[in-house]
Amino acid sequence: MTIVLKAIILLARRTDMTAEAFHAWWLDEHAPLAAQLPAVRKIVFNVIEDADEYDGVSELWFDDREAFDAAYASEIGQRVAADSMAHVRGRTRLFVVEHSVVDDTADNSASA
Repeated sequence: MTIVLKAIILLARRTDMTAEAFHAWWLDEHAPLAAQLPAVRKIVFNVIEDADEYDGVSELWFDDREAFDAAYASEIGQRVAADSMAHVRGRTRLFVVEHSVVDDTADNSASA
C-alpha cells in the first residue's frame, strides 16, 4: 500500500529542561517508544539547532489517517502521547500529503 499520510509534529521543550536534556530524552527514550507504534511506516526525528520556538520536529508516515488514529488510540500510542506531553510545553501537529520534487537519496551510501 502506498504511504499517503505524514504527520509532522513540532515540539517545544518544557521550560525547565535544557535543549541537551530534551534531545537526550527525545532520542534515547522517546524514539524507541515511538518506534513501537502500530502501523507506523517510517519515523524521522529532526533536532533543531539554535532553537527559538521549537526544539524538534518529528515526521511519522502512515498509510492513512485511520492508521494514525488507531496507532495513537492503542495502549502504546497512549504511552507515546503521555510521554511526549510530560516533556513538552507545546506541540503542534500537521497532517500532510508528501510530494517529492527531488529525491537524490537512493543508495548514495554505497558509493561513499
